[in-house]
Amino acid sequence: MGRMGVLKLLCAIGFLAVLASNVWSISRWSESRGVYDDICYLRQAHLFERFGLRGIDTNVTFDDDHYLKNGLKAIGYAEWHDVKRAPCHPFIPAVDKYVLQYPPGTGFVLSLFPTGFQAIPLYVLTNVTIFAFALLALFRAREPVSLALAAVFGFAALYLMINPSKASYSVAPTMMVCAAAGFLTAKLFAVRRQRRLLIIALVGLLIGLSVNFRLPNLFLAAGYCLCFAGAFLLARSKETFLHGLAFGVSFLIGIVPTLIANAINAGSPFSTTYGSVDVVPPELNAGVLLSYLVDVQFTLLAISVGWTAWLWWSDRGRARGVALLVAANLAVNLIFFMTHPIFTPYYIIPIDMLSLWTLLFATLDLPADKSAFPQPASA
Repeated sequence: MGRMGVLKLLCAIGFLAVLASNVWSISRWSESRGVYDDICYLRQAHLFERFGLRGIDTNVTFDDDHYLKNGLKAIGYAEWHDVKRAPCHPFIPAVDKYVLQYPPGTGFVLSLFPTGFQAIPLYVLTNVTIFAFALLALFRAREPVSLALAAVFGFAALYLMINPSKASYSVAPTMMVCAAAGFLTAKLFAVRRQRRLLIIALVGLLIGLSVNFRLPNLFLAAGYCLCFAGAFLLARSKETFLHGLAFGVSFLIGIVPTLIANAINAGSPFSTTYGSVDVVPPELNAGVLLSYLVDVQFTLLAISVGWTAWLWWSDRGRARGVALLVAANLAVNLIFFMTHPIFTPYYIIPIDMLSLWTLLFATLDLPADKSAFPQPASA
């Protein structure tokens, strides 16, 4: 085994150590953290467990077994006895009922695990998935500098699976999708034309599926849509049309569960189940902007922007396509979240991680003579 092989093995052992530490920490978590969102996601899981796919209907009257009431009572919610006052359950006039505001994906994933032991295995699965993609990046590195890049990124990605990912159950499955979509997006610009259509469809499906975990993940598709539309307008070719069509159709297939949930719970596939607190007009709020500036999310965003600029500068070929797509995605998401007058420690984590995974694999795929990495004398 050469020097690079030894270094990769040592880094892999380091990843495994961080994974083990994460799993140990996760194993001591409680599903009763006193967080309203947790109870609401677990209620969706409970509905799927009770009613199967019919559990997508989240009418609060289905709490006849008092699952929601008991959960709210356990965390000391003052109005636990009145489910119509339950958090995360706005009244929807169009259907005349109180419903869960979140899309069904996170609850469905939680429902795959045993009742009372759902959050822990979900986060363990997510950590193992991120570990796998970190290893994939590590063993794709071809020189010491790119190896160092993959190693640092891998350690950071695993660290983020504890904080801020634990802030919301919806972030865990989103992180898995971002890693997979980032890998495939980079691959999209490095494969032959015959395979490109399939990869585009897979990326579209993954981004669509992510919307079922968090509705704002809808904006993760923005950069792809802009780039595919722009490519078609410039080339006006059958190939670029099919690329855009493949992404659009697969994306729509991915969000079908949310469209069905909206139709049942809000009266229309294109109506939101969110209450007035979340559905607010855009505005620039100094407090929100300051909160982002001092948060780890902004650090990740700044790294994404700088890395995108470097990738554009470093290569005049396919890497510029990746940089353009990531830049468009970052711009749209930045505009949305910076003008959304609500801050959480995980709102822009999905676009950060989708961008960073894409940039990492795109950088590792650069030809050695165009990588812009300083090469050792023996290279």
